[in-house]
Amino acid sequence: MLFGWKKRCRHLEAENARLKAHTAQLEARLTEYQAKNQQLIQALAAARKNSRNSSKRPSSDIVKPPPKPLGKGKRRKIGAQPGHPKHEHPAFTPAQIDRPISYELEHCPVDASHRLVALADQQKIIQQVELVEQPFVVTEHTAQGYWCEGCQCIHYEAFPTAVVAGGLCGPRLTSLVCYLKGKLHGSYSGIQDFFRDVLSLEVSRGYLAKLNQKAAQAFAQPYAQLLALLPQQAHLNVDETGHKENGHRYWTWCFRAKDFILFKIHASRGSDVLFDILGQNFQGSLGADFWGAYRKYARQCGVLIQFCLAHLIREVKYLCEFPDPSVQRYGQVLLAGLKELFDALHRRAELSAKAFALALATAEAKVWDAALDPVLHPRRYPHGKVHRLIENLAHRFCLHGEGYFHFITHPEIQPTNNSAEQAMRFVVMDRHMTQGTRSQRGRDFCERLWTVIATCSIQKRSAYKWIHAAIRAHFNGRPIPSLLLDSS
Repeated sequence: MLFGWKKRCRHLEAENARLKAHTAQLEARLTEYQAKNQQLIQALAAARKNSRNSSKRPSSDIVKPPPKPLGKGKRRKIGAQPGHPKHEHPAFTPAQIDRPISYELEHCPVDASHRLVALADQQKIIQQVELVEQPFVVTEHTAQGYWCEGCQCIHYEAFPTAVVAGGLCGPRLTSLVCYLKGKLHGSYSGIQDFFRDVLSLEVSRGYLAKLNQKAAQAFAQPYAQLLALLPQQAHLNVDETGHKENGHRYWTWCFRAKDFILFKIHASRGSDVLFDILGQNFQGSLGADFWGAYRKYARQCGVLIQFCLAHLIREVKYLCEFPDPSVQRYGQVLLAGLKELFDALHRRAELSAKAFALALATAEAKVWDAALDPVLHPRRYPHGKVHRLIENLAHRFCLHGEGYFHFITHPEIQPTNNSAEQAMRFVVMDRHMTQGTRSQRGRDFCERLWTVIATCSIQKRSAYKWIHAAIRAHFNGRPIPSLLLDSS
Protein backbone atom coordinates (compact mmCIF):
# COMPACT_ATOMS: atom_id res chain seq x y z
CA MET A 1 0.00 0.00 0.00
CA LEU A 2 2.91 2.29 0.78
CA PHE A 3 4.37 1.46 -2.61
CA GLY A 4 1.11 2.50 -4.31
CA TRP A 5 1.08 5.81 -2.41
CA LYS A 6 4.65 6.59 -3.47
CA LYS A 7 3.80 5.71 -7.03
CA ARG A 8 0.82 8.06 -6.91
CA CYS A 9 2.98 10.85 -5.43
CA ARG A 10 5.52 10.45 -8.21
CA HIS A 11 2.70 10.59 -10.74
CA LEU A 12 1.30 13.78 -9.17
CA GLU A 13 4.75 15.36 -9.10
CA ALA A 14 5.26 14.58 -12.79
CA GLU A 15 1.81 15.89 -13.63
CA ASN A 16 2.52 19.04 -11.59
CA ALA A 17 5.81 19.58 -13.43
CA ARG A 18 4.06 19.06 -16.76
CA LEU A 19 1.37 21.58 -15.80
CA LYS A 20 4.00 24.10 -14.66
CA ALA A 21 5.85 23.73 -17.94
CA HIS A 22 2.61 24.09 -19.86
CA THR A 23 1.67 27.14 -17.79
CA ALA A 24 5.07 28.71 -18.45
CA GLN A 25 4.63 28.00 -22.14
CA LEU A 26 1.18 29.61 -22.12
CA GLU A 27 2.50 32.62 -20.22
CA ALA A 28 5.30 33.02 -22.77
CA ARG A 29 2.80 32.80 -25.61
CA LEU A 30 0.54 35.30 -23.84
CA THR A 31 3.45 37.71 -23.45
CA GLU A 32 4.30 37.24 -27.12
CA TYR A 33 0.69 37.84 -28.18
CA GLN A 34 0.42 40.91 -25.95
CA ALA A 35 3.56 42.33 -27.56
CA LYS A 36 2.22 41.56 -31.03
CA ASN A 37 -1.12 43.09 -30.09
CA GLN A 38 0.62 46.25 -28.92
CA GLN A 39 2.57 46.37 -32.20
CA LEU A 40 -0.64 45.99 -34.17
CA ILE A 41 -2.28 48.78 -32.16
CA GLN A 42 0.70 51.04 -32.89
CA ALA A 43 0.65 50.06 -36.57
CA LEU A 44 -3.10 50.69 -36.80
CA ALA A 45 -2.73 54.09 -35.16
CA ALA A 46 0.13 54.96 -37.52
CA ALA A 47 -1.92 53.84 -40.52
CA ARG A 48 -4.72 56.16 -39.44
CA LYS A 49 -2.43 59.19 -39.52
CA ASN A 50 -3.37 61.72 -42.17
CA SER A 51 -3.11 65.45 -42.77
CA ARG A 52 -5.89 66.18 -40.23
CA ASN A 53 -4.33 64.47 -37.19
CA SER A 54 -0.58 64.77 -37.87
CA SER A 55 2.02 66.89 -39.63
CA LYS A 56 1.75 64.81 -42.80
CA ARG A 57 1.17 66.83 -45.96
CA PRO A 58 -2.30 66.52 -47.60
CA SER A 59 -0.80 64.92 -50.73
CA SER A 60 0.34 61.95 -48.61
CA ASP A 61 -3.26 60.89 -47.91
CA ILE A 62 -4.01 57.77 -49.94
CA VAL A 63 -7.71 58.47 -49.47
CA LYS A 64 -8.64 62.04 -48.67
CA PRO A 65 -10.53 62.43 -45.37
CA PRO A 66 -14.15 63.37 -46.04
CA PRO A 67 -14.97 67.07 -45.58
CA LYS A 68 -16.84 68.00 -42.46
CA PRO A 69 -20.53 68.79 -43.10
CA LEU A 70 -21.67 72.36 -42.58
CA GLY A 71 -24.33 72.85 -39.92
CA LYS A 72 -26.65 69.88 -39.33
CA GLY A 73 -25.45 67.52 -42.01
CA LYS A 74 -25.62 70.17 -44.76
CA ARG A 75 -22.99 70.36 -47.47
CA ARG A 76 -22.24 73.45 -49.49
CA LYS A 77 -23.21 73.28 -53.15
CA ILE A 78 -20.62 73.74 -55.88
CA GLY A 79 -20.49 77.17 -57.52
CA ALA A 80 -21.75 80.59 -56.48
CA GLN A 81 -23.02 80.87 -52.91
CA PRO A 82 -26.19 82.75 -51.89
CA GLY A 83 -25.47 86.23 -50.60
CA HIS A 84 -22.02 86.48 -52.17
CA PRO A 85 -21.41 89.33 -54.64
CA LYS A 86 -21.23 88.39 -58.30
CA HIS A 87 -17.72 88.44 -59.76
CA GLU A 88 -17.48 89.97 -63.25
CA HIS A 89 -14.55 91.14 -65.33
CA PRO A 90 -14.25 94.94 -65.14
CA ALA A 91 -15.04 96.73 -68.41
CA PHE A 92 -12.16 97.85 -70.58
CA THR A 93 -11.67 101.61 -70.89
CA PRO A 94 -11.99 103.29 -74.31
CA ALA A 95 -8.18 103.66 -74.43
CA GLN A 96 -7.81 99.87 -74.04
CA ILE A 97 -10.14 99.03 -76.95
CA ASP A 98 -8.18 98.38 -80.16
CA ARG A 99 -11.03 97.80 -82.61
CA PRO A 100 -14.60 98.95 -81.94
CA ILE A 101 -17.36 97.36 -84.06
CA SER A 102 -20.89 98.79 -84.10
CA TYR A 103 -24.05 96.87 -85.06
CA GLU A 104 -27.12 98.88 -86.18
CA LEU A 105 -30.66 97.97 -87.14
CA GLU A 106 -31.70 98.89 -90.66
CA HIS A 107 -35.41 98.35 -89.95
CA CYS A 108 -37.73 97.17 -87.18
CA PRO A 109 -37.47 93.38 -86.74
CA VAL A 110 -41.27 93.24 -86.17
CA ASP A 111 -42.52 95.53 -88.92
CA ALA A 112 -40.17 97.06 -91.50
CA SER A 113 -42.56 100.03 -91.92
CA HIS A 114 -41.98 101.24 -88.35
CA ARG A 115 -39.69 104.23 -87.87
CA LEU A 116 -36.61 103.63 -85.60
CA VAL A 117 -34.98 106.30 -83.42
CA ALA A 118 -31.45 105.58 -82.06
CA LEU A 119 -31.12 106.05 -78.27
CA ALA A 120 -27.67 107.19 -77.14
CA ASP A 121 -28.09 105.72 -73.64
CA GLN A 122 -29.47 102.35 -74.77
CA GLN A 123 -26.72 99.98 -75.91
CA LYS A 124 -25.71 96.38 -75.36
CA ILE A 125 -21.98 95.80 -75.18
CA ILE A 126 -19.89 92.64 -75.38
CA GLN A 127 -16.15 93.14 -74.95
CA GLN A 128 -14.15 90.23 -76.36
CA VAL A 129 -10.45 89.52 -75.97
CA GLU A 130 -8.65 87.52 -78.66
CA LEU A 131 -5.08 86.56 -79.46
CA VAL A 132 -3.53 87.94 -82.61
CA GLU A 133 -2.54 85.40 -85.25
CA GLN A 134 1.19 85.90 -84.64
CA PRO A 135 1.64 87.12 -81.06
CA PHE A 136 5.22 88.33 -81.43
CA VAL A 137 7.27 90.73 -83.51
CA VAL A 138 10.51 89.73 -85.25
CA THR A 139 13.08 92.52 -85.37
CA GLU A 140 16.24 92.17 -87.46
CA HIS A 141 19.21 94.18 -86.22
CA THR A 142 21.91 94.77 -88.85
CA ALA A 143 25.33 96.20 -88.09
CA GLN A 144 26.95 97.60 -91.23
CA GLY A 145 30.52 96.55 -91.88
CA TYR A 146 33.20 98.97 -93.10
CA TRP A 147 36.65 98.31 -94.57
CA CYS A 148 39.29 100.42 -92.87
CA GLU A 149 42.19 101.19 -95.22
CA GLY A 150 44.38 102.23 -92.33
CA CYS A 151 43.74 99.22 -90.09
CA GLN A 152 43.37 96.88 -93.03
CA CYS A 153 40.38 95.16 -91.38
CA ILE A 154 36.58 95.36 -91.20
CA HIS A 155 34.87 97.41 -88.49
CA TYR A 156 31.19 96.99 -87.54
CA GLU A 157 28.82 99.42 -85.87
CA ALA A 158 28.17 98.15 -82.34
CA PHE A 159 24.80 96.59 -81.47
CA PRO A 160 22.86 98.05 -78.49
CA THR A 161 23.71 96.39 -75.17
CA ALA A 162 20.16 95.11 -74.64
CA VAL A 163 20.09 93.45 -78.10
CA VAL A 164 23.33 91.56 -77.47
CA ALA A 165 22.27 90.51 -73.98
CA GLY A 166 18.86 89.28 -75.14
CA GLY A 167 19.93 87.35 -78.20
CA LEU A 168 17.06 85.50 -79.90
CA CYS A 169 14.44 86.39 -77.27
CA GLY A 170 13.76 89.89 -76.00
CA PRO A 171 12.98 90.75 -72.37
CA ARG A 172 9.22 90.11 -72.60
CA LEU A 173 9.62 86.68 -74.18
CA THR A 174 12.39 85.78 -71.71
CA SER A 175 10.08 86.87 -68.88
CA LEU A 176 7.30 84.67 -70.27
CA VAL A 177 9.58 81.62 -70.23
CA CYS A 178 10.56 82.40 -66.66
CA TYR A 179 6.92 82.85 -65.63
CA LEU A 180 5.81 79.59 -67.29
CA LYS A 181 8.62 77.72 -65.56
CA GLY A 182 8.12 79.15 -62.09
CA LYS A 183 4.52 80.23 -61.61
CA LEU A 184 2.88 77.57 -63.80
CA HIS A 185 5.35 74.76 -62.96
CA GLY A 186 6.03 74.10 -66.64
CA SER A 187 8.62 71.59 -67.78
CA TYR A 188 11.10 72.53 -70.48
CA SER A 189 9.42 70.07 -72.82
CA GLY A 190 6.02 71.61 -72.09
CA ILE A 191 7.29 75.15 -72.67
CA GLN A 192 8.94 73.96 -75.89
CA ASP A 193 5.59 72.55 -77.05
CA PHE A 194 3.86 75.83 -76.15
CA PHE A 195 6.35 77.81 -78.22
CA ARG A 196 5.93 75.48 -81.19
CA ASP A 197 2.15 74.95 -81.10
CA VAL A 198 0.94 78.37 -79.91
CA LEU A 199 3.65 80.83 -80.93
CA SER A 200 4.89 78.91 -84.02
CA LEU A 201 8.45 79.40 -82.78
CA GLU A 202 10.96 76.55 -82.63
CA VAL A 203 13.36 76.66 -79.67
CA SER A 204 15.38 73.95 -77.95
CA ARG A 205 15.08 72.97 -74.30
CA GLY A 206 18.71 73.90 -73.78
CA TYR A 207 18.05 77.43 -75.00
CA LEU A 208 15.05 77.73 -72.68
CA ALA A 209 17.35 76.76 -69.79
CA LYS A 210 19.80 79.49 -70.91
CA LEU A 211 16.98 82.05 -70.81
CA ASN A 212 16.20 81.09 -67.23
CA GLN A 213 19.88 81.46 -66.32
CA LYS A 214 19.74 85.02 -67.66
CA ALA A 215 16.74 85.60 -65.40
CA ALA A 216 18.62 84.10 -62.44
CA GLN A 217 21.44 86.60 -62.99
CA ALA A 218 18.90 89.44 -63.08
CA PHE A 219 17.37 88.30 -59.78
CA ALA A 220 20.70 87.86 -57.95
CA GLN A 221 21.00 91.34 -56.46
CA PRO A 222 17.35 91.72 -55.24
CA TYR A 223 17.57 88.21 -53.75
CA ALA A 224 20.82 89.06 -51.95
CA GLN A 225 19.18 92.21 -50.57
CA LEU A 226 16.33 90.21 -48.99
CA LEU A 227 18.78 87.59 -47.68
CA ALA A 228 20.77 90.33 -45.92
CA LEU A 229 17.57 91.76 -44.40
CA LEU A 230 16.43 88.48 -42.78
CA PRO A 231 18.51 88.85 -39.57
CA GLN A 232 17.01 92.33 -39.07
CA GLN A 233 13.36 91.20 -39.06
CA ALA A 234 11.28 91.53 -35.89
CA HIS A 235 9.51 88.23 -36.53
CA LEU A 236 9.97 85.36 -38.97
CA ASN A 237 7.92 82.26 -39.69
CA VAL A 238 10.10 79.40 -40.91
CA ASP A 239 9.34 76.04 -42.51
CA GLU A 240 11.18 73.49 -44.62
CA THR A 241 10.32 70.75 -47.10
CA GLY A 242 12.21 68.18 -49.15
CA HIS A 243 13.85 68.94 -52.50
CA LYS A 244 15.04 66.50 -55.17
CA GLU A 245 18.25 66.73 -57.17
CA ASN A 246 19.65 63.78 -59.12
CA GLY A 247 18.82 61.27 -56.40
CA HIS A 248 20.27 63.46 -53.61
CA ARG A 249 18.16 64.88 -50.80
CA TYR A 250 18.09 68.64 -50.29
CA TRP A 251 15.79 70.87 -48.29
CA THR A 252 13.91 74.00 -49.32
CA TRP A 253 13.73 76.48 -46.43
CA CYS A 254 11.04 79.18 -46.39
CA PHE A 255 11.49 82.40 -44.40
CA ARG A 256 8.28 84.41 -44.16
CA ALA A 257 8.81 88.04 -43.11
CA LYS A 258 6.17 90.75 -42.90
CA ASP A 259 6.87 92.24 -46.34
CA PHE A 260 8.62 89.45 -48.23
CA ILE A 261 9.21 85.72 -48.51
CA LEU A 262 12.60 84.13 -49.16
CA PHE A 263 13.44 80.55 -50.16
CA LYS A 264 16.80 78.86 -49.68
CA ILE A 265 17.70 75.39 -50.95
CA HIS A 266 20.24 73.71 -48.66
CA ALA A 267 21.74 70.25 -48.24
CA SER A 268 20.97 70.30 -44.49
CA ARG A 269 17.79 70.31 -42.46
CA GLY A 270 19.65 71.11 -39.26
CA SER A 271 20.13 74.22 -37.17
CA ASP A 272 23.33 75.09 -39.08
CA VAL A 273 21.12 76.58 -41.81
CA LEU A 274 19.56 78.98 -39.29
CA PHE A 275 23.00 79.91 -37.94
CA ASP A 276 24.27 80.58 -41.50
CA ILE A 277 21.30 82.72 -42.56
CA LEU A 278 20.18 84.44 -39.34
CA GLY A 279 23.46 84.37 -37.42
CA GLN A 280 23.94 84.06 -33.67
CA ASN A 281 22.73 87.59 -32.82
CA PHE A 282 19.21 87.39 -34.25
CA GLN A 283 17.05 89.67 -32.09
CA GLY A 284 13.63 88.81 -33.54
CA SER A 285 11.22 85.99 -32.78
CA LEU A 286 10.62 82.77 -34.71
CA GLY A 287 7.39 81.01 -35.57
CA ALA A 288 7.93 77.35 -36.39
CA ASP A 289 6.86 73.78 -35.77
CA PHE A 290 8.44 71.58 -33.07
CA TRP A 291 11.31 70.36 -35.29
CA GLY A 292 14.52 70.01 -33.24
CA ALA A 293 16.57 72.41 -35.41
CA TYR A 294 14.41 75.34 -34.32
CA ARG A 295 14.57 74.38 -30.66
CA LYS A 296 18.37 74.04 -30.79
CA TYR A 297 18.80 77.41 -32.49
CA ALA A 298 16.40 79.15 -30.07
CA ARG A 299 18.11 77.58 -27.06
CA GLN A 300 21.68 78.43 -28.10
CA CYS A 301 20.90 81.97 -29.30
CA GLY A 302 18.23 82.92 -26.76
CA VAL A 303 15.62 83.52 -29.46
CA LEU A 304 11.94 83.78 -28.57
CA ILE A 305 10.12 81.00 -30.43
CA GLN A 306 6.39 80.49 -30.98
CA PHE A 307 5.57 76.85 -31.66
CA CYS A 308 2.73 76.22 -34.09
CA LEU A 309 -0.56 75.52 -32.33
CA ALA A 310 -2.02 74.04 -35.53
CA HIS A 311 0.64 71.30 -35.45
CA LEU A 312 -0.15 70.66 -31.79
CA ILE A 313 -3.87 70.35 -32.53
CA ARG A 314 -3.20 67.75 -35.22
CA GLU A 315 -1.05 65.76 -32.82
CA VAL A 316 -3.78 65.92 -30.15
CA LYS A 317 -6.39 64.76 -32.70
CA TYR A 318 -4.18 61.74 -33.30
CA LEU A 319 -4.31 60.99 -29.57
CA CYS A 320 -8.11 61.27 -29.65
CA GLU A 321 -8.23 58.56 -32.34
CA PHE A 322 -5.64 56.29 -30.70
CA PRO A 323 -7.03 52.84 -29.73
CA ASP A 324 -5.92 53.06 -26.08
CA PRO A 325 -8.82 54.49 -23.95
CA SER A 326 -6.49 56.36 -21.56
CA VAL A 327 -4.76 58.09 -24.49
CA GLN A 328 -8.14 58.99 -25.98
CA ARG A 329 -9.35 60.55 -22.71
CA TYR A 330 -6.13 62.55 -22.36
CA GLY A 331 -6.36 63.80 -25.95
CA GLN A 332 -10.05 64.73 -25.71
CA VAL A 333 -9.58 66.87 -22.59
CA LEU A 334 -6.55 68.59 -24.11
CA LEU A 335 -8.35 69.17 -27.41
CA ALA A 336 -11.28 70.76 -25.57
CA GLY A 337 -8.90 73.25 -23.94
CA LEU A 338 -7.28 74.09 -27.29
CA LYS A 339 -10.69 74.61 -28.91
CA GLU A 340 -11.64 77.02 -26.13
CA LEU A 341 -8.38 78.89 -26.74
CA PHE A 342 -9.09 79.31 -30.45
CA ASP A 343 -12.71 80.19 -29.74
CA ALA A 344 -11.45 83.10 -27.65
CA LEU A 345 -9.14 84.16 -30.48
CA HIS A 346 -12.01 84.14 -32.97
CA ARG A 347 -14.17 86.25 -30.65
CA ARG A 348 -11.52 88.92 -30.19
CA ALA A 349 -13.48 91.56 -32.12
CA GLU A 350 -16.57 90.94 -30.00
CA LEU A 351 -14.85 91.23 -26.60
CA SER A 352 -13.36 94.12 -24.72
CA ALA A 353 -9.61 94.08 -24.08
CA LYS A 354 -10.13 92.96 -20.48
CA ALA A 355 -12.64 90.24 -21.39
CA PHE A 356 -10.42 88.98 -24.19
CA ALA A 357 -7.39 88.75 -21.88
CA LEU A 358 -9.48 86.89 -19.29
CA ALA A 359 -10.80 84.44 -21.89
CA LEU A 360 -7.27 83.72 -23.14
CA ALA A 361 -5.93 83.26 -19.60
CA THR A 362 -8.78 80.88 -18.70
CA ALA A 363 -8.31 78.81 -21.84
CA GLU A 364 -4.53 78.71 -21.40
CA ALA A 365 -4.92 77.44 -17.82
CA LYS A 366 -7.20 74.63 -19.04
CA VAL A 367 -4.67 73.63 -21.69
CA TRP A 368 -1.89 73.52 -19.09
CA ASP A 369 -4.01 71.46 -16.67
CA ALA A 370 -4.93 68.98 -19.38
CA ALA A 371 -1.39 68.68 -20.78
CA LEU A 372 0.24 68.20 -17.35
CA ASP A 373 -2.51 65.94 -16.00
CA PRO A 374 -0.20 62.94 -15.33
CA VAL A 375 2.23 65.26 -13.51
CA LEU A 376 -0.37 67.20 -11.50
CA HIS A 377 -2.63 64.21 -10.76
CA PRO A 378 -0.46 61.07 -10.69
CA ARG A 379 -3.12 59.12 -8.75
CA ARG A 380 -5.26 59.07 -11.88
CA TYR A 381 -2.49 57.10 -13.54
CA PRO A 382 -1.42 54.03 -11.53
CA HIS A 383 2.33 53.43 -11.52
CA GLY A 384 3.50 52.05 -14.85
CA LYS A 385 0.17 52.68 -16.60
CA VAL A 386 0.93 56.05 -18.26
CA HIS A 387 1.15 55.52 -22.01
CA ARG A 388 4.28 56.60 -23.84
CA LEU A 389 2.35 59.11 -25.98
CA ILE A 390 0.96 60.81 -22.86
CA GLU A 391 4.39 60.89 -21.24
CA ASN A 392 5.98 62.44 -24.32
CA LEU A 393 3.45 65.27 -24.62
CA ALA A 394 3.45 65.99 -20.87
CA HIS A 395 7.26 66.07 -20.91
CA ARG A 396 7.18 68.45 -23.89
CA PHE A 397 4.93 70.87 -21.99
CA CYS A 398 7.20 70.69 -18.94
CA LEU A 399 10.21 71.74 -21.03
CA HIS A 400 8.75 73.83 -23.88
CA GLY A 401 5.12 74.56 -23.01
CA GLU A 402 5.69 78.32 -22.73
CA GLY A 403 6.62 78.33 -26.42
CA TYR A 404 3.01 77.67 -27.40
CA PHE A 405 1.64 80.79 -25.67
CA HIS A 406 4.04 83.65 -26.49
CA PHE A 407 1.44 85.06 -28.89
CA ILE A 408 -0.70 86.01 -25.89
CA THR A 409 1.85 88.49 -24.54
CA HIS A 410 3.20 89.43 -28.00
CA PRO A 411 0.21 90.38 -30.21
CA GLU A 412 2.42 90.77 -33.29
CA ILE A 413 3.19 87.03 -33.20
CA GLN A 414 0.85 84.56 -34.93
CA PRO A 415 -0.22 81.48 -32.92
CA THR A 416 0.30 79.18 -35.92
CA ASN A 417 2.92 78.74 -38.62
CA ASN A 418 0.26 78.77 -41.36
CA SER A 419 1.76 81.75 -43.22
CA ALA A 420 5.02 79.88 -43.92
CA GLU A 421 3.22 76.64 -44.77
CA GLN A 422 0.91 78.42 -47.21
CA ALA A 423 3.91 80.06 -48.89
CA MET A 424 5.49 76.62 -49.24
CA ARG A 425 2.55 75.01 -51.05
CA PHE A 426 3.40 76.04 -54.59
CA VAL A 427 7.02 74.92 -53.99
CA VAL A 428 5.76 71.45 -53.08
CA MET A 429 3.60 71.47 -56.22
CA ASP A 430 6.65 72.41 -58.28
CA ARG A 431 8.62 69.52 -56.75
CA HIS A 432 5.96 67.01 -57.74
CA MET A 433 5.49 68.39 -61.25
CA THR A 434 9.06 69.20 -62.33
CA GLN A 435 11.04 66.55 -60.40
CA GLY A 436 13.47 68.99 -58.81
CA THR A 437 16.77 70.39 -60.08
CA ARG A 438 20.02 69.02 -61.48
CA SER A 439 22.75 71.45 -60.42
CA GLN A 440 23.74 74.42 -58.31
CA ARG A 441 22.66 76.72 -61.14
CA GLY A 442 19.21 75.13 -61.08
CA ARG A 443 18.96 75.60 -57.31
CA ASP A 444 19.98 79.25 -57.61
CA PHE A 445 17.34 79.86 -60.28
CA CYS A 446 14.57 78.11 -58.34
CA GLU A 447 15.15 79.78 -54.99
CA ARG A 448 15.40 83.23 -56.59
CA LEU A 449 12.35 82.77 -58.83
CA TRP A 450 10.26 81.30 -55.99
CA THR A 451 11.26 84.27 -53.84
CA VAL A 452 10.13 86.70 -56.56
CA ILE A 453 6.78 84.95 -57.12
CA ALA A 454 5.93 84.55 -53.42
CA THR A 455 6.98 88.09 -52.51
CA CYS A 456 4.98 89.64 -55.36
CA SER A 457 1.99 87.53 -54.32
CA ILE A 458 1.85 88.84 -50.73
CA GLN A 459 2.44 92.37 -52.04
CA LYS A 460 -0.55 92.03 -54.42
CA ARG A 461 1.40 92.88 -57.55
CA SER A 462 2.11 91.11 -60.82
CA ALA A 463 5.09 88.77 -60.69
CA TYR A 464 5.35 88.83 -64.48
CA LYS A 465 5.59 92.64 -64.59
CA TRP A 466 8.36 92.65 -61.98
CA ILE A 467 10.21 89.85 -63.79
CA HIS A 468 10.01 91.80 -67.03
CA ALA A 469 11.23 95.01 -65.38
CA ALA A 470 14.17 93.15 -63.80
CA ILE A 471 15.20 91.36 -67.00
CA ARG A 472 14.86 94.50 -69.10
CA ALA A 473 17.05 96.43 -66.63
CA HIS A 474 19.57 93.58 -66.64
CA PHE A 475 19.76 93.53 -70.45
CA ASN A 476 20.27 97.32 -70.55
CA GLY A 477 22.88 97.33 -67.80
CA ARG A 478 20.72 99.40 -65.44
CA PRO A 479 20.10 98.82 -61.68
CA ILE A 480 17.64 96.01 -60.96
CA PRO A 481 14.44 97.12 -59.16
CA SER A 482 14.08 96.05 -55.54
CA LEU A 483 11.51 93.51 -54.40
CA LEU A 484 10.60 95.78 -51.48
CA LEU A 485 7.68 98.08 -52.11
CA ASP A 486 9.18 101.04 -50.23
CA SER A 487 12.44 100.97 -52.20
CA SER A 488 13.11 102.48 -55.60
